[in-house]
Amino acid sequence: MARPLPLILAQAPGRPVDDLAGFTSDVERRVKLRAPGALVVYPELHLGESAPGVTAAPKTAAEPLDGKRDAVLSDLAGDLGIWLVPGSVYERGADGRVYNTTPVYSPKGERLAAYRKICPWRPYETIASGNRFEVVTLDGVGCIGLSICYDTWFPEISRHLAWMGAELIVNVVRTPTSDRAQEVVLSRANAITNQVFVASVNSAAPSGIGRSLVVDPQGTVRAETVDAGDSTLTDVIDLDEVSNVRHYGTAGLNRVWEQFRPGDAPLELPLYGGRIDPATWNAARTTEEPAR
Repeated sequence: MARPLPLILAQAPGRPVDDLAGFTSDVERRVKLRAPGALVVYPELHLGESAPGVTAAPKTAAEPLDGKRDAVLSDLAGDLGIWLVPGSVYERGADGRVYNTTPVYSPKGERLAAYRKICPWRPYETIASGNRFEVVTLDGVGCIGLSICYDTWFPEISRHLAWMGAELIVNVVRTPTSDRAQEVVLSRANAITNQVFVASVNSAAPSGIGRSLVVDPQGTVRAETVDAGDSTLTDVIDLDEVSNVRHYGTAGLNRVWEQFRPGDAPLELPLYGGRIDPATWNAARTTEEPAR
């Protein structure tokens, strides 16, 4: 069995907030001659600039999630028959606050989900924080989890997405700073410790410094860009590799989701005011003990 998912990752410079026509043309150009049903991903705040490389003021750029922008993006995904993650956008919530939000659209032209960034880059990013994790089921393919840039520095976020069923974590990024080197390491670490695919898509210059990459559940870099240029990173991943690695172990050895067994003593987690309970460590666990 195999569950292939074509990826089209756009390491692109940002665009003006209202340049939906230009964005549509860019998506069409990158998707041309590619596999149907691909997952197309753009960087953080791709449609969020006031000038080349300059992020727009959040309150000025924000609009409700179901506004004009949403209709254009829905139609675009439907017309091209793709799963579309257009990066993230400034969303004006019903509570009047502004969020950094990643929507996901289906090949049927439906918005399936929207994830609000849980960990804005403090003190530089002044938008409100999201308060829920988000995974999305791609019908007939598998499950992806959503994270935005600085979220990748917090292992709890990737862990929870994997626990919720994510087989691929899509991390949209806008990093123009020297810590991109650490983010590359963290992408591999999050893939290894959670045995999932990770796709980290950074902006091209002048909005970011590139170095986008795809990492497999063993932590191996499958594909990457080598500079900050505008480029399209493509790959076809098999989501069944997640279950294979979890069954046989990373490097044929380590099975982190089978570490705790029913009957083991719970481990208190004073850091969170909670605990690891072996009975719920693996949400997908069956009642049978796995063979070793």
